[in-house]
Amino acid sequence: MTKRSRPVLAGILLAAGQGKRMGQAASPFQAVPKPLVLLAGKPLIRWAAEALTDTADPFRLTVIPAGEAGRQIQAALEGLGFAYAINPTPELGLLSSFQAAVRALPEGLDGAVFSLADMPLISTATHRALRAAWKPGVQAVQCRFGEVSAPPLVVGAELFAPLLALDAADHGPRKLLQGAVTITCPPGELLDVDTPQALVQAETWLTLQR
Repeated sequence: MTKRSRPVLAGILLAAGQGKRMGQAASPFQAVPKPLVLLAGKPLIRWAAEALTDTADPFRLTVIPAGEAGRQIQAALEGLGFAYAINPTPELGLLSSFQAAVRALPEGLDGAVFSLADMPLISTATHRALRAAWKPGVQAVQCRFGEVSAPPLVVGAELFAPLLALDAADHGPRKLLQGAVTITCPPGELLDVDTPQALVQAETWLTLQR
């Protein structure tokens, strides 16, 4: 078999979460799916997706909820070259979206990069650094933002089957990441926009970067 000159990775965006904290009582976003909440005039998910598409991944996938929310997310990502997989049970938590993604991946991949739709400040530079740190024999690579480890992360194909075997939970594939390679990522990019207050923080951060 001819050895590949570079690994073949899929770029995955997880966008099937229920977003309950963003749509809490008295929130102006109660009727808006969280990935579609506007940040500086652009849907949250579009910020995350554009950073992901600026890499050279040959296959890109977004995990979405069923129904109208999923269709609206697809419309928001028009033109970015994503395939889509539906998570039929997003209420089971984040791991269920990881598993829905893995089930939808084509054969022949060396691994996949998982990122979250509600982390709009993750840069293309961070995505590229993750990919540069991954190589055959490394099972996973994750970002460390200061004292916190969080997505995006690379999961090697050898972990796909163990990931699918995990019981659904709201903590992602943490059990599989104990031996992961860690890279240092900009702490300012670590912002999970899951509340109206976090949205304001993201807007402030973007303003300061201009």
